[in-house]
Amino acid sequence: MLAEKKTKPLSMLTREIKSQSIPAVHLTDKVYQVLQLMNDNQVTHLPIIEGETFVGIISENDLLQADNDHAVLRELQQSFAEFSVKEDEHFLKAVQLAGENGLSIVPIVNEENILTGVVSYETLLKEASSFMSLNEPGGLIVLEIESNSYSFNEISQIVESNDAQITQLNTSNNIETGIMTVTIRINKAEVSDLVASFQRYEYSVKYFLGEEMYENELKTNFDNLMSYLKI
Repeated sequence: MLAEKKTKPLSMLTREIKSQSIPAVHLTDKVYQVLQLMNDNQVTHLPIIEGETFVGIISENDLLQADNDHAVLRELQQSFAEFSVKEDEHFLKAVQLAGENGLSIVPIVNEENILTGVVSYETLLKEASSFMSLNEPGGLIVLEIESNSYSFNEISQIVESNDAQITQLNTSNNIETGIMTVTIRINKAEVSDLVASFQRYEYSVKYFLGEEMYENELKTNFDNLMSYLKI
């Protein structure tokens, strides 16, 4: 029987990879001040808060188009973008969001829309490379299941029935929702048949990465992800 392998802790939820060094700005901050902060932190976006509540993202391009560099951000509110991820979401959601929208940072919020952190483009790239072991052969599949339905034996049997073996398996449990995220590395890159098998067993396949991908609702997400990782 294959033992569940957890070779090292891997960050899976966005709250585990947030940075404390990237600042948030306020509606009363002036354009030139925010541009200076972007330059100091080598980013082209910053999150905006009112009190502790997240109200949006402002981009360097929007600031440079302002008529007055002493204008306050409140005057540019029509330019704010409302991109963010929840702190209990899988960090690949942040990768996807950044890739689809060309973001240099992704704000992280809680259920009350309070800004709890920020993750940068560079950090996402490093985390994705480490998390997916991109320098190693094989495929990756991320499942979501109810915690009380998790069975390592069943998952390993599904994998082995597709002539593959689990090389690494990590789990993360959301206590509030009762949903467990299961990330599986396997020793073969052709994952489409295995993804189909998990779907037949009514597993929720959230992400996958492999050489063979077929047309279903997940392919677009991973095309975006791979394009982002190649930037």
